[in-house]
Amino acid sequence: MSSTTPSATSPVPSTNPATCTSSQPEHPKTPSSLVGQKSTSASSRPQTTTACSVPVPKWEEIENKIRKNIQCSWRDILKLCQEKDISKLGEIPVSEFLEIVEKFHLDLSKEEINQITTKYDIKKNGKFAYYDFFQSCVLLLKPQKSTLLQRVIIPKPQKPMSPGPQSTLFYSTMLRIQPQILHCWRPMKRTFKSYDESRTGLLNVADFRQVLHEYKINLSEEELFNILEYYDKTLSSKISYNDFLRAFLQ
Repeated sequence: MSSTTPSATSPVPSTNPATCTSSQPEHPKTPSSLVGQKSTSASSRPQTTTACSVPVPKWEEIENKIRKNIQCSWRDILKLCQEKDISKLGEIPVSEFLEIVEKFHLDLSKEEINQITTKYDIKKNGKFAYYDFFQSCVLLLKPQKSTLLQRVIIPKPQKPMSPGPQSTLFYSTMLRIQPQILHCWRPMKRTFKSYDESRTGLLNVADFRQVLHEYKINLSEEELFNILEYYDKTLSSKISYNDFLRAFLQ
């Protein structure tokens, strides 16, 4: 009896290890494999990010490049855009703008063209908003990083300006008078200051218009209204002549 008991029980321990060896290796492997998966996924994350990440558009660099290229030709480019803009909405088909880019040899890479046309397809309708484009590349209506010299020439306002609406006529007016302003902005600035007896940096509408008239810059009532609407959003009947001049200086 005593000899048969071990032999009867002996197969039981021998089968248990067999079943244990087949199941136990999976339990140790599971945490180690999870660690391996974590390390793999952790190491693969940067690769996934770089693979899927889209390069951030460098609008400022591209527009600075365009600004240099169109210094002598922007008026002809604007005129051509206006001719193609039959509906007078300040936009033309992207395909027509690409023809203009090629005609005036703006020296842009395919990626730069793609980025700039995507940015100025404001309504996402396949149209290029050329007035907004010229506003960035010719007029400096948006806040810009300025050098110390520029800050001395045209002092920055203590309060940033809150601009009013920007109509198509506003853009076309500003672009029309830009060459004249660039030609005489220094003496014009001194004249503005001579009218500004309280040194507030502001002039009333009549004085502002009178200074422009002295430099042979004549505005229609509608053009003046659009400029005032932009620079005098609060309807204070005052206009900041420094903000006005700053838009033309690059």
